[in-house]
Amino acid sequence: MSSTVYRDVEVDGFKIFYREAGQQGTPKLLLLHGFPSSSHMFRDLIPLLADRFHIIAPDLPGFGQSGMPSRNEFVYTFDNIANVIDRFTEVIGLDRFTVYVFDYGAPTGFRLALKHPERIEGIISQNGNAYEEGLSEGWNPIRAYWQDGSIANREALRALLTRETTVWQYMHGVPTTASVSPDGYSLDDYYLVRPGAHDIQLDLFGDYRSNVALYPAFQQYFRTHQPRFLAIWGKNDPFFLPAGAEAFKRDIPSADVRFLDTGHFALETHAAEIAGAICEFLSI
Repeated sequence: MSSTVYRDVEVDGFKIFYREAGQQGTPKLLLLHGFPSSSHMFRDLIPLLADRFHIIAPDLPGFGQSGMPSRNEFVYTFDNIANVIDRFTEVIGLDRFTVYVFDYGAPTGFRLALKHPERIEGIISQNGNAYEEGLSEGWNPIRAYWQDGSIANREALRALLTRETTVWQYMHGVPTTASVSPDGYSLDDYYLVRPGAHDIQLDLFGDYRSNVALYPAFQQYFRTHQPRFLAIWGKNDPFFLPAGAEAFKRDIPSADVRFLDTGHFALETHAAEIAGAICEFLSI
């Protein structure tokens, strides 16, 4: 199975869509995407790794082609998202794996590591934060909503869900905007404008404070278990600062920290470099 195949599976009544590539018996790699994307963000990376890894890349609940039940049917919190992905790994038989985390994939993957440290063979964090110093001032409007969950503060965050903002996230900090395919941000915008999607994302903006509250627990996990760790970071990310990448070495002195001259969606411009770093990091 060197080419990517596309599957979905029922997880306790919840449809999870995922991409799969590589051969059974090779090291397992779980790819977890971020906001506002889907497993489509790994479209360039997967073919570069499929000859060496068994790769699984799901769409998180409420994202991409996975189920997006109403807010009355499913409470959109990071705890609940992580619980669904945890069960997903069990349903498909993903027992031990290296996890690649990006953006929202980080609090999801780090929760899996807290719950099942024995199943984590390594962690690759591409702009996936776990430290207060990694949060830029770009989080200030969301922080205001954490401090005062008023309708006004919630409504102000709708500006983060527009096509213009999504395009800006992809373009900010890249060496040349001509290198960024419109496919990624166009597909993200398609999913974001589905009925009900905005309120789901506003719920997750509000619940992101639960991730910050868990930073000390994530850091304790790093100190206790010392997982093999690669932080590979778009250094021009407007949301997650380079200091957040460097902070991993405080708790995991052996962590490999690398910076790329690009922005938040580093795979859009540096998939080959990231694939090479992963293979070097895992010595495959």
